[in-house]
Amino acid sequence: MDQQQCIIDTHHITTHTMGRDLGRGKGEKRLCYMRKDGSCPVVFHHAPGQWSFFLADIFTTLVELRWRVMLLIFCLSYILSWLFFSLLYFLIAYVHKDLEDHDTAPCVENVRSFTSAFLYSMSTQTTIGYGFRVMTENCMVAIVVVTIQALMSCFINTVVIGITVAKMACASKRAQTVGFSSCAVVNARDGALCLVWRIADFRRNHILEGTARAQLVRPTKHPSGRISVTYQDLDIQSRHLILATPASIVHKLEPGSPLYSLGPDSLTEENFDLVVSFTYTGDSTGILHQTRTSYTPADIRWGQRFQDMVQVGRRHYKVDYALFHQTTWVQTPMVSAQEGDRGRPPTTESIVQSQQPLVRSSRKFRRSLADVSEEVVQEAWL
Repeated sequence: MDQQQCIIDTHHITTHTMGRDLGRGKGEKRLCYMRKDGSCPVVFHHAPGQWSFFLADIFTTLVELRWRVMLLIFCLSYILSWLFFSLLYFLIAYVHKDLEDHDTAPCVENVRSFTSAFLYSMSTQTTIGYGFRVMTENCMVAIVVVTIQALMSCFINTVVIGITVAKMACASKRAQTVGFSSCAVVNARDGALCLVWRIADFRRNHILEGTARAQLVRPTKHPSGRISVTYQDLDIQSRHLILATPASIVHKLEPGSPLYSLGPDSLTEENFDLVVSFTYTGDSTGILHQTRTSYTPADIRWGQRFQDMVQVGRRHYKVDYALFHQTTWVQTPMVSAQEGDRGRPPTTESIVQSQQPLVRSSRKFRRSLADVSEEVVQEAWL
C-alpha cells in the first residue's frame, strides 16, 4: 500500500503515549527551552555588574522577590528605623542630662531610658497623637529628629504599599487564569495539514482582545561544543483573538513553514520547542499581560483534533472545560505536508496560476509585434 494513502479512521478518545524521551537513547533526557509554565531553565553566571544593576532598579527587584523575603525586608525596615531613631532620642536625652536629673525640663517627656526612647520612637512613626511621652520645645535637635522620622515614615509606608499592590497585581498571576492546551494536534483542514492548539480564559471577566504568536526555537549543539539557538516565526491564521470562548490557533503547514517537511515519523526525531504566547490587556486592571508555554515534538499529536466543548443554548454559550485537553482521532494522511503536496494531483487553480506567466508572455509578444508593424508602416509612409 502506498504510504501517502495511509490514513487513520478511529473516532474515540485516545491517550497520548508519546514520551519526552522517545527517539533518544536510553537514559538520555532532552532539556526543554521553555517549561510548561512559561519559565526558562536558564542560570546566569558572572553576570555583568552583579548587584549594581539590581540596586539601580530596586523597585523591580523588590517586586520580583518572593513573598517571604519581601515581608522580611519590610519588617526589618520598620524595626531598624525604630531602633535607629530611638538611639538618637536616647543620645539627645543623655547629652541634655535628662537621664540623671529628673527635675530639669526634658527634651522628651518621660524618656529616661533606652526602652522608653524605643517606645517613643515607635509611637512617633506609627501614630500622630501622643499621651504619656510627648515632645517639648526645649530641644531644637529633638524637634528636627522627629520631623525627619515623620518624613521617613511616610516614605517607608509609600514604598511598602506600592510594592505590595504591584506584587499582588503582577502579570504572572493573571497569566495563570489564561491557559493553553496541554498538547497540540495536526489534522487536515480545508484540504491542508494544519497545526492547532487551544487557548482559553478561565475567568468570567473575559479578555476582549489579544494577540497570539508562535515561534519555533531550535537549539543546536555543534561538534566543537558550541550551542546556537535559532528562532523562526510561524504564520498564524487569525492572530488577533476575542477570547470570550476558547479559541483554536491554527498554523497551516505550507511551503515556507519550518514544519512543512516533517511527518509523524520524523517528528519524533526532531529537537525543537514550539514557544506560543498570548499578549493581552486585562479589562479589570488595564495592565498588559502575557501567557506563554511551549510544545515539544512529544507534545504534538498527529492525526487528532480537539473535542468540541462549546454548545449553543437558548440564552448562553455553554463551555465544558472538562474537554479542554481532550482529543479524538480523525482521518489524516500519515505523511508530511510536503510529501502530500508531491503526490497530490494538480488542481484547476494551480493550473490557472501556472498558465498565467504564459498568458502574460504571449500578450507581451503580441504587443511587440504590434509595435514592429506600426514602425514598418511609418517607414513605408515616409
